[in-house]
Amino acid sequence: MIVQGLKVLLVEDSSVLAERMVEFMSEIPEIDLIGIVDSEAKAVAVIKKRQIHVVLLDLCLKQGSGFGILRAITSMNQKPQVVVFTNHDSPEYRNAASALGARHFLDKAHDFHRLPQILREIVGSGDGRESMH
Repeated sequence: MIVQGLKVLLVEDSSVLAERMVEFMSEIPEIDLIGIVDSEAKAVAVIKKRQIHVVLLDLCLKQGSGFGILRAITSMNQKPQVVVFTNHDSPEYRNAASALGARHFLDKAHDFHRLPQILREIVGSGDGRESMH
């Protein structure tokens, strides 16, 4: 089953990086970018209000943290798939994100090239449930 209109929320406080990620997503016609937010409160509000399939999540934000967003998602009925995309690639962060339900954990410095393929896999999977990579 192919997902049509995979609704993605980008949570990133770097406008330069957000712009680059939007370029990647624009190459995948099935992706519907719902918005770009830069704080925990804004992200949680959007996820509660809209049906979001995938959250591309930075852990360090201008206000709040990606871990706060992950904790909020654990208590929601509809849980979007979370792809963590961070500069903090440590085993502690990776394990904490996985424990809170993140499906993928990418290091911004080394894994940027993997993002389009992961998004294509999510689109192709139909249900957005992938194992943590």
